[in-house]
Formats: sequence, structure tokens, C-alpha cells
Amino acid sequence: MSEQDANRETTEGPAYDVEAVQEKWRAVWDELDLFRADDAVVLSGEREKRYALTMFPYPSGDLHMGHAEVMALHDVAARYWRMKGYEVLNPMGWDSFGLPAENAAIKNDEHPATYTYGNIATQLESFKRYGVGFDWERRFNTSDPEYYRWTQWLFLKLREQGLAYRKNSPVNWCPNDQTVLANEQVVDGACERCGAEVTKRELTQWYFRTTAYAQELLDSLDDLALTWPSKVVNAQRNWIGRSEGAHVTFEVEGNDPVTVFTTRPDTLFGTTFMVIAVDSPLADTLVTAEHRADFESYRDEIRKASDIDRLATDREKTGVFLGVHATNPLTGAQLPIWATDYVLADYGTGAVMGVPGGDQRDWEFATAFDLPIIRTTEPPADWDGEAYAGEGAAINSPAAGVACELDINGLGVEEAKQATIAHLEKISRGTGTVNFRLRDWLLSRQRYWGAPIPIIHCPVDGEVPVPDDQLPVLLPELKGADLKPRGTSPLGAATEWKSVACPTCGGPAERDTDTMDTFVDSSWYFLRYVSPNDDTQAFDTALANAWGPVDLYVGGDEHAVLHLLYSRFFTKALRDMGLIDWDEPFSAYLSQGKVLNEGRKMSKSLGNGVSLGDQLAEFGVDAVRLTLVFASPPEDNIDWADVSPAGSLRFLQRALRLSGDVTSAPGTSPVGGDQTLRRVTHKIVHEAERLLETHRFNVVVARTMELVNATRKAIDSGCGPADSAVREAAETVAQLLSLVGPYTAEEMWAELGHQPGIAAVPWPTVDEALLVEDSVTAIVQVKGKVRARLQVAPDISEADLEAAALAEPVIAGLIEGQTVRKVIVKAPKLVNIVV
Repeated sequence: MSEQDANRETTEGPAYDVEAVQEKWRAVWDELDLFRADDAVVLSGEREKRYALTMFPYPSGDLHMGHAEVMALHDVAARYWRMKGYEVLNPMGWDSFGLPAENAAIKNDEHPATYTYGNIATQLESFKRYGVGFDWERRFNTSDPEYYRWTQWLFLKLREQGLAYRKNSPVNWCPNDQTVLANEQVVDGACERCGAEVTKRELTQWYFRTTAYAQELLDSLDDLALTWPSKVVNAQRNWIGRSEGAHVTFEVEGNDPVTVFTTRPDTLFGTTFMVIAVDSPLADTLVTAEHRADFESYRDEIRKASDIDRLATDREKTGVFLGVHATNPLTGAQLPIWATDYVLADYGTGAVMGVPGGDQRDWEFATAFDLPIIRTTEPPADWDGEAYAGEGAAINSPAAGVACELDINGLGVEEAKQATIAHLEKISRGTGTVNFRLRDWLLSRQRYWGAPIPIIHCPVDGEVPVPDDQLPVLLPELKGADLKPRGTSPLGAATEWKSVACPTCGGPAERDTDTMDTFVDSSWYFLRYVSPNDDTQAFDTALANAWGPVDLYVGGDEHAVLHLLYSRFFTKALRDMGLIDWDEPFSAYLSQGKVLNEGRKMSKSLGNGVSLGDQLAEFGVDAVRLTLVFASPPEDNIDWADVSPAGSLRFLQRALRLSGDVTSAPGTSPVGGDQTLRRVTHKIVHEAERLLETHRFNVVVARTMELVNATRKAIDSGCGPADSAVREAAETVAQLLSLVGPYTAEEMWAELGHQPGIAAVPWPTVDEALLVEDSVTAIVQVKGKVRARLQVAPDISEADLEAAALAEPVIAGLIEGQTVRKVIVKAPKLVNIVV
């Protein structure tokens, strides 16, 4: 704290010892155990439940400013619900499998658990110091065998339902981390974790069939749009990417027919070529011997690019001719087939019909390789672009001189699409269908520190699930050099661990040596919290149905697709297995912004990092929490350079001084107290409820500051410290402050003569009569400028308000001798006189 701040505190009253207050009340809270959730009262229906959840952290070190923000915001909601009388489940644990621990272990020649559990202990101590109201009896780590046993069990249950399978395919490969990545984990062509450029490899991998729920995942977003941020809902919609169109079959010379998916079957008359993903098996099958050398050289080059890069709109169009042609099913025209990079192998069949008149990428490809361009939709008269994909009448469908039984010229797009689909179905060359951008979730990882996939590979019986009574499949004890990635999983070198008898035939077999993506662990952890110590099942169904779904989930936008989508998939699959009876995991989602410094993300390399530990040591927990909550609405970014934890500390001291000034006894009825202060108190409590329900936590802090000022004014210049209204206001300040500054609030509560445990005190009751205003201020404007203010009754009529305004001496003098053209009245707050 600066000398100036210290001097200012001295003038306002003695500063309190922040560290001493924190240590004092933390010990008391540990003893009181205020935040333990009671399953029995929820199962019995004695109290209504609220499940508050924040995304659990990865133990990569101590807590940082981002953790501090999300935990402060989350705790406001959880504490408010508890004060409102709900039974609140507010658990915390650690997402403790993953590459950071493994890479640190390799570097330090130790076991990943040493790094992981050491950091967990550090974070646990910091969490408790930070005063967040978690139920610590429910904590667990995803790397605990007691947890990943059930991750493995759930994998096998999904496999029983046909939702987990293994196949060979091109996959995203991170050369730095030496493991595969799901499409969602590739950002701008790079590994979202380490930033290395992603390439392609051909591997046999495990997948979850997320596409089985594509339509439901999309449809459910309509309901979530009411309680989730629109940017998160839109991100999910775009990733799922539903497209309505048709599968169209093209005959190919000397080969089997090729089927393509198109959203615009009405543009078939403008199809002048076909493009196929260069890394698809289809391209490898179709290429002729004459063109194979050029094809393979091109394919090897393209495999270095990520899917994101390949789909970039500004990427130069490249390709190679495969030496074969397809037949347009409507016109009989021969279409050259090219391999290219702007089509992906896992989109539909990996083949796309080239319609340069209606698709900009096709236009650029056709232009690059001098292929024909035929428009099939009439563009607007002022159209000066290239490809046109908007609404308009069909043209050249068929073109003059082209014989075809189907003629859609002049039809609008939708009508032309339906007519084309009907004709394709009639001639057995296509069907109407729906396609999704969403792909199945690739979950295999070629690394050590994760849950082993519980499958045994037998030369006789094939893929054999590990029996339930042999779960968990424990990780072997590897460390240091044995953990180093080698292009395949380090588990493959653990010969003794890998070699096992087949559970079916008893013959020699081998364990699967891949581990699961850590997103599998976090896709169901919210269910484990309802019965974390149950060693007989993954979770208790009765408790899951009683507590679930999560009422408010707090986290960052970086998980807008991956984690949220995977959790939604797990929830729907587990519902269909009869393990839960709800459809979505998170009823409401609060997305918090980032904590920046000087306009940029905090980074050691930029020299703008801010240590949470240093901030807590200098200003105390409550000042940091209050600063983070007060700085902005939760979803906005906070620039630490623009905020003042020192100012927050000064406010906390002013609030604390109120409790020391109150002289009336605890329990004194406020009814006969100062009515002006009582109205302020009750109005602020009433408004705070609405603000808290809509997550405007920063405004609640502002209203609490207003109440502190109003109470100080009443003490110093009005009713005095003995007035019962002053006690009521000070107690209300403590209760409101407990949402963001629990240590200071608890100290206030004790000074006001109450027993410890302000978190368990019910929310203040609002007297509706005190919300009725005796008078309101009406503004009177003349020619748009404020010229007078009148105190009037809240229910004054427009006629009476106009008369009062015109009779006001100042206004009468201003308009004397002028013509009043119009008087605009909005009772009871505005009169605007136009002269």
C-alpha cells in the first residue's frame, strides 16, 4: 500500500490488520463447515436445490488472476443462493491429467503425479485463503484411480451403445507434443496447447460418435439461448453446422459411382468439374497410373497443412488432375475429377461437385485451371462480383440446346432445389438429406498421463473390453526418459504392463496403449460431485437427478466449443442409458472475460504479468475480490492497469468503520428508525436481488457503496449512531458485502454483536411499504435545457404536472412574452416546454 493510501486511511479511522482478520476468520470457517451440502434435504424435497459450478482448474502452478476472477464471480452467485434459503451444492476439484504435467515430469526426471499433486496442494491452500465457499468434502482429482476407474467404465458403456469405435483415418498430429488432436483442438492451424504447427498422419484411433446426437445437440440450443451467452450458442451452432441438401450420385469411368453432398442440388446444371480431398482414400483409388506421381507429391505437401489453413478463404487454390471423369447425372456431360486441398477427407464422402458460378472457392479453382463457368442462378442487376450464391431465378437449367427431362428455369432457389431432388430420386441418382459439419470426437492420445483405454487386443477375439471387476486399468510406473514421446504411446514400451491374458479366451493379448483425451475426464465430472466417495458406481443416479442439472456454470469462452459440446454429448448419452433423467448439463452459463494488463494478455515474455500472490499480500483477499467483481460486467475483460485494489481497500475500511460506530443493541427493531435511511436500505436490497439474478454483480457492489455513503451521512449529520435504522443499514452492508468481501463482512458482523457465520444468515427481508416513494423529482426543460426541478407525488397526473411546471416562478419568467408551441409531459419525471 502506498504512503498516500496509508495517510488517507488514518484520516478516516484506524486501518485494520487485513492478514490478521483473514487468519482469524478462516480458522473459524473451517470449524463451522458452513458450505457442506446436505443430500438428505434435497432428496426429501425439504429445501429447493441450487447446483453452482465453476470450471475446475488444471494444476499447472499456483492460482493466477484468471482463477481469481472466475472464483470471485462464481462465489457471489453461490453465496447469494445460500442466503436465499436454497440448499447449495458448490464443489471443487482438479482436472489433473494432461500434457503440462507430463512435459514437466520429462524435464525434471520425475513422475507426473509428483508435479501434479504438489501443485494441487498449493492451489488448495490458495483457494482456502481466497475464501471461496466450496464444499471441500467433495473434492477429487481426475488423475485419482478412484476417478478414472469410472472414466474407463463410462468409455465401455458408450462402446456398448455403439458410441465408441476404432477406425483408421487421417488425423491431426502435433509434432511437438507427439500426439493426435481433435479438430476442435487445432486453432489457426496450430496446436491449441503448445502452438506448434499441426500436420496430418494416418493412424488407427478411438472415436466417440458425437454425430449420433448432432441434430439434438443443435435443437437443444434453442432453449439454451435463453440462459447462455449468444456468442457461445452461436459458436456451437456453427461448429455443429447443419446443412440441408442432397446426396447426388455420379458415374465414374472405370470405377464405382461417387456420391457427393450438396446444399444446392439446383446448381447441378452448372457443375463443370469434381474436386476430391487429396488425402482421402477415394482420391488414391481414382488416380490413374499416369498421374500418380504428381498426385502423391501434391498429397505429401498438403498433409503439412491443418484443416483450418486448408479452408481459409484467402488461400490460393491448388490441385492435380486425377486422369478420370465423372458423368453429370442431369446433362450427361463429362466432368474432370481433380484432387485439391480445399475439400476435407471427412466432409461427406470427401468429394464435392464444382459449381464455379455459385461457389467462390469453385470460381477461384476454375479460374486457376481454366475450367468452364456456368451461372445457374440469376444475380441481381447490379451484381459486379464473381460467384453468386444468393436468391434468384434459375437460369441455364438446362442451357439452350441441352436435352434434359428436368427444366427448372425461372424457379426460385427453394422451389428449384425441391424439384431437382424429386427428379434425382425419380431417376435413382440422388436423395434429399441432411449433413453436419460436426465430426466424431477423436479421443485417443499417444501420451502417458491420461486414463488408459480399457480395451485388450486379442489375435483371436479382436477388441475385448476389460471386465468391470478389473477396473481401473492403472498406469504403469514410468518416469523421466521412459515418458518421452516417440510417435507412439510411451505405454507401448511398458512390455510387462502391456502383455496380458485375453479375458475371453485366456490366450496372449495386449492392452491398448493409448490414453484418453483429458476432455473425456471433464465431460462428466459434474456428475461425480454428487457422490464423490461412492466406490460402487460412477455416480448415484438418485442424487444426480436430485441435484442436476447444474443451475449456473461459470467459465471462459475458450471452452465455448470443446468442453461444453463434449459435456452435452455425454449428458444426452447417459440419459439414453437411463443413468440420469435430464437432457442438458448446464441450465445457465456465465462466461467471464479475461484479466489483461495494459491492454494485453498477461505474459512473462511481455513483462506485464501480475502476480495474484503479490496482490493478495499487498491489498488482501477482499480488496482483490471486490476489485475484480466491481471492475465490469462479468463477461467483459478487465485491464488490471485501469483498476484500483488500493481504492477497494479504502472502501472496505469505510464499511468496517460503520460497524464500530453503531451503538444500538443487536436485535433492536428498526421500525421506529430514520425513514429516509430505511428507504435507501430497502430499495438497495430490493434492487440487488434483481441485479444478482441477472448477474450484474458489479452494479450490486456500486449499490453497496451507495449504502455505505448513505449510512455514514446519517451517522455524521443526521440521526446518529444510536438510531435503529443505522444498525439495520450497517447489518445490510455486511450481508451484501459478504458476497464479495467475506472476511471484512464477517468482521463487521462480529463487531455488530452477532455470532460468526454471516454466510448462513438469511437474505434481508424487504419491507414493500418502504419502496413506495413519497415524492419524486420532476425535471422541467425549456428548449431542451434543464431549468427547474420539482418535487411531486409519484402518482401525479400529466395535467397537474404540466400546470405545476408552468406555474413554477423560474419557468414562468423564462417563457413570459413567448409563444408556447408544445408541452411534452411524461409524468411523473419530465416536462419539456417548446417555445
